[in-house]
Amino acid sequence: MKPAAVLLMALVVAAPATAADLGVYGETSPIIEVDVLETIAGRLRAAERSGKIETVNREFAARAKKRIERPAPVAGLSRTERPRSYLFDPSITVPQDIADHEGRVFARAGERINPLEKLPGYDRELVFLDGDDPAQVAFGLKRQKAGGQARVYLVLVSGAPLELMRRHKAAFHFDQAGSLTARFGLRQVPAVVVREGLALRVSEVRP
Repeated sequence: MKPAAVLLMALVVAAPATAADLGVYGETSPIIEVDVLETIAGRLRAAERSGKIETVNREFAARAKKRIERPAPVAGLSRTERPRSYLFDPSITVPQDIADHEGRVFARAGERINPLEKLPGYDRELVFLDGDDPAQVAFGLKRQKAGGQARVYLVLVSGAPLELMRRHKAAFHFDQAGSLTARFGLRQVPAVVVREGLALRVSEVRP
């Protein structure tokens, strides 16, 4: 993987973390761990003996399909009522040495790096929207049509991405667990994230 690609991935997934030794408080007891896999295997064997294994398989497949078709919505977001716009600094502090596929280190631990400095041609646009709101979907599709699917990414915070893809013949992504939403500090959707120099312009807008 090229250094620029690695740094771009770090743009959205890096987050600071701290830890401290708080000492020991009170008495401690050993943790008794249950072999989860053996428990599941035992239940499956019991279901097989009782002839219910096919039912279990169908129920599991149905639940999995439901989660894929409609992931859990990102909590804490509302439809944009008061538009706002701000700059987001994508700079990160490298947690450990990062090397390319040949072992050559191009980022040292503790070094502060702005990935956009390494990606002069980066021009992606992220459009966050509620897939259950037709007005927001139309807003996102209009921007994608103008900028092209290769450049404009539609990121759902709620809704059914596969259904929308089938209906509109367009690419839709989903912000699983709200990682990007939290990273950019979004409170309202639709929202648009575009490059502005060595920063990212985050705009919560009305559809």
